Amino acid sequence: MEDWKQFTQDQRIAYFSMEIGLKAEIPTYSGGLGVLAGDTIKSAADLRIPMIAVTLLYRKGYFRQHFNSDGWQQESDIIWQPEKYMQRLPTKTLVTIEKRDVKIQAWLHTVKSPAGGRLPVLFLDTDIPGNAEEDRKITDHLYGGGLDLRLKQEIVLGIGGARILQALNFAIKKYHMNEGHASLLTIELLNKARVPIESALEECNSSNAQQVMDQCVFTTHTPVEAGHDRFPYDLAERILPPEVPIEFLKKISGDDHLNMTILALKLSKYINGVAKRHGEVSQNLFPGFEIHAITNGIHPFTWCSPFFVNLYDKYLPGWANEPELLVRADIIPDEELWENHCGAKALFFHYIKEVTGKELNPDLLTIGFARRAATYKRGDLIFKDIDRLLEIGRGKLQFVFGGKSHPQDEEGKKVIQRIIKQAYDLRGEIDLIYLENYNMDIASRFIPGVDIWLNNPMRPLEASGTSGMKAALNGVPNFSVLDGWWIEGHMEGVTGWSIGPPPTEVDQEVGRAEEDLEDMYQKLENIIIPLYYNDRKGWIKVMKNAIGKNAYYFNTHVMMRRYVTDAYIH
Repeated sequence: MEDWKQFTQDQRIAYFSMEIGLKAEIPTYSGGLGVLAGDTIKSAADLRIPMIAVTLLYRKGYFRQHFNSDGWQQESDIIWQPEKYMQRLPTKTLVTIEKRDVKIQAWLHTVKSPAGGRLPVLFLDTDIPGNAEEDRKITDHLYGGGLDLRLKQEIVLGIGGARILQALNFAIKKYHMNEGHASLLTIELLNKARVPIESALEECNSSNAQQVMDQCVFTTHTPVEAGHDRFPYDLAERILPPEVPIEFLKKISGDDHLNMTILALKLSKYINGVAKRHGEVSQNLFPGFEIHAITNGIHPFTWCSPFFVNLYDKYLPGWANEPELLVRADIIPDEELWENHCGAKALFFHYIKEVTGKELNPDLLTIGFARRAATYKRGDLIFKDIDRLLEIGRGKLQFVFGGKSHPQDEEGKKVIQRIIKQAYDLRGEIDLIYLENYNMDIASRFIPGVDIWLNNPMRPLEASGTSGMKAALNGVPNFSVLDGWWIEGHMEGVTGWSIGPPPTEVDQEVGRAEEDLEDMYQKLENIIIPLYYNDRKGWIKVMKNAIGKNAYYFNTHVMMRRYVTDAYIH
């Protein structure tokens, strides 16, 4: 058993996230937010940044995805054993939920960097003998249940997380909230600092209140008002502990609902969005706050195909801990780059055959699309004009899709069902596969194993979009609408291709689907397909540019250095 007390010797940055994706075997994540959190932690370990991460231990995971014969998503629990990956710590803490005392225990998982760094992650759990049966289930599912369960989970994360750190004697320099789910920790810090509520309301101008604000960093990921957690006050009054005063919440986070984002914004010194464009959108959404932008990234070593790891080790030694070296991708010989891409593609196609029984043609231009199946991501957009798609792509294109819809998102499930139906309708003309149960393990084969990465959400709803960065790292060019990180990474025909108009021309409320679709078809027919089949050297040049002009910069090493200098050391 590891001596966890070694991690209490130094002051640390406490990083709070509702979900953290470290590996598929620890199913405490649903998608981009959690995987970003995991990549953040891994880069912090590589760079030896003194952090500790806090999240919840979901004993039944998010869910395992299956499709019935009609292509309708069905869900089942993920049964796993936390004790295989982490150790239970002896210290517990208490929170009050619905006037009941709820015990919280912490499990420790240590992230170990090949560079020697070690970083503790605490997983909080309420499945403890002595807790009421309903309280033992609070940490069963990620994003399961209704608003009442969500608020209970956020009490465990924000208040319970702050208390367990204190109980374990961690010295915390800053509290970094990855989204608003943890923002109740600000109230816990005010109470701990014995800040009278009146002075907290007076723009937090007492020295104790200012000290609390100075400790708090808040990253918002959601570019639309409706996406931020809100709870009716009658629900909040019933569930919240007595030390969280409702009248204070009403004054600080809005009269109508308890808005967790507003709470975090009001009580944090440093606030940022996750791409330059998202910072601007957030600034418009929340006028009166100074909102910075630190563009998301991906952890280079985690998301690099084994084929490209070997290639980079050979030509760019040290790249994993200094991803800036990828800027020199031009020195990699074309034939070796292509050979390793073909290796990654063959590995992925072998996996597809293993799980579906279907064989794809490795010589065909393969388009990949894997996203959370939310309607705004428009997963089925490319199939809106089937006749046109067949005219362009028959014998030249094949598609692989993946992604889960939230169990309560009926419209998202319909998107998946429509894509699966297209696979049936297109058989014999264009091959299309929708892979079940997309997770980190499948993504690590999927993303390097396609030729082009498609992304076509409604703008400005893609806050960042890190899957495209994973593609670029593996020499897979992006074909995407100009939103999120792609506004910064896009150079037309150089690093990949855009879909639709530039961001300056886009009305924020309009998806402009017809315009996007026409541009997508035009570029596929006239630029992308001819380049792939008729100019291999030109295609490899775009692959190298994706690595050397995108991957060298859009990674969590660069991102974490920005957090240290801009948010943590002040």
